Amino acid sequence: MNVRPVAILFVFLTAVAHRASAQTTSAQSALPRSTPEAQGISSSAILSFVQAADTGIDGMNSFMVVRHGHVVAEGWWSPYDAPTPHVLYSLSKSFTSTAVGLAIAEGRLSLDDEVLKFFPGEAPTQPSTNLRAMRVRDLLRMNTGHQTEPQLLDPVDSSMRSATWVKRFFAHPVAFKPGTHFLYNSPATYMLSAIVQRVTGQTVLDYLQPRLFEPLGIERPTWVQSPEGINAGAYGLSVRTEDIARLGQLYLQKGQWNGKQLIPAAWVDAATSLQTSNGSSPRSDWDQGYGYQFWQSRHGYRGDGAFGQYMLILPQYDAVVAITSGVRDMQSVMNLVWDKLLPEMQGTPLPENTVAQRALTTKLAGLTMRTSPGSPTSPLASTISGRWYALGENARGIRAVSLDLTSKTPALVVRTASQETRTPLGLGTWMRNRAGFANGIERMLSVPEQPQVAASGAWTADSVFRVKLVAPETPFYSTLDFRFDGDRLVLDGEQNVSFGPTKLPRVEGRMVRR
Repeated sequence: MNVRPVAILFVFLTAVAHRASAQTTSAQSALPRSTPEAQGISSSAILSFVQAADTGIDGMNSFMVVRHGHVVAEGWWSPYDAPTPHVLYSLSKSFTSTAVGLAIAEGRLSLDDEVLKFFPGEAPTQPSTNLRAMRVRDLLRMNTGHQTEPQLLDPVDSSMRSATWVKRFFAHPVAFKPGTHFLYNSPATYMLSAIVQRVTGQTVLDYLQPRLFEPLGIERPTWVQSPEGINAGAYGLSVRTEDIARLGQLYLQKGQWNGKQLIPAAWVDAATSLQTSNGSSPRSDWDQGYGYQFWQSRHGYRGDGAFGQYMLILPQYDAVVAITSGVRDMQSVMNLVWDKLLPEMQGTPLPENTVAQRALTTKLAGLTMRTSPGSPTSPLASTISGRWYALGENARGIRAVSLDLTSKTPALVVRTASQETRTPLGLGTWMRNRAGFANGIERMLSVPEQPQVAASGAWTADSVFRVKLVAPETPFYSTLDFRFDGDRLVLDGEQNVSFGPTKLPRVEGRMVRR
């Protein structure tokens, strides 16, 4: 595309001005910091929480505790850090809910609107009675009437392969009368996103920009889209840890921020209250009921996402806890908050404790994900370093791998049909990089192309070199064991979490003779 120089200059100046404005807004919207004691919780109690998370939960990425509107503790397990956005998975749903509430407040739709009315050109020729009865309210509270989730990404019916996601949603049977059957249903949230875009002419991301993101100082959020250019709604939003805390604090404050009512208080009350029952176990935070894209919790309410992304809102404690993580047992993380933090939240300030505060500060500054254990060297290192191992056929399209362990900067080198990529390795530490990962290392991680990647390596035995790979914009990390036996290489791998198997298929290779 040809653009005249004057246009380029205008775009550049506009971008600079917008960036300066966004930075000012972010600074004004940043949550104030405070000592824990000033807000009624002891530093030693928070330290106990952090120590328990650090030793007992493999996969903590970050946390932030907000009490009485002040951040009293925050930490990131390196290579995770404060500036890097993190994918939220289903915690995205609470942002989509906010967009719906704002659109309703602007008179663009109502809770009782029939879903079919927004998409007359994509409705079935003869919609069922239950589908005709489905309303916006049913999408919000996961009461669509579906017995199973519609398949939007990969429809079972081959005739739907070329259909839009909206058509695929409408084609799925509605077995129950809407409003009578709870089913956690991410495609329902996609439909909310599609409805907001239909009535506003903007994606949810663009619609929320001036109404939510800019006032809260949420900079450069990104959100994945369907092939039709509609934000996924149910997942795919990436923001920073403090951005999660800011949305939680906004809801805790009944929609008010810096003296302005950003979200109607009535919407906050409705969205975060019990709208439908979904279980009866007193010990499960997934059996306490559901609101409008917010879960009821044993304490307060929350938004959450797969593998441990949390926005815990605790009105009875005037507190918000934001957490990002990559865990298999999501309940265990909440249990840690309930058991370690909530009993320590007092109604009045506590005496300052500088000794405990220093201990907490030191602990927070030293948080790190566990690197590959073992030795930085082995008698075998010089033999295999720089040698290529051709791999057998594999689903990830990797043709050959090499470990460069004798250079100043050790690296894992991956060769595919299209290119060769080099991933720097820290020995006993993390080495973080982004450049050159397209079609390379993310084939091992199963994450989108060109992620940030941090890597560490160590010899766990004389003939086994372990590489640990973390994608700090996601909850994922992988461990790869390179087992050397003469000219033979066996490559085993495992992911910490996955929507499918966590074990990676074994791949074998042979040294390529020079």
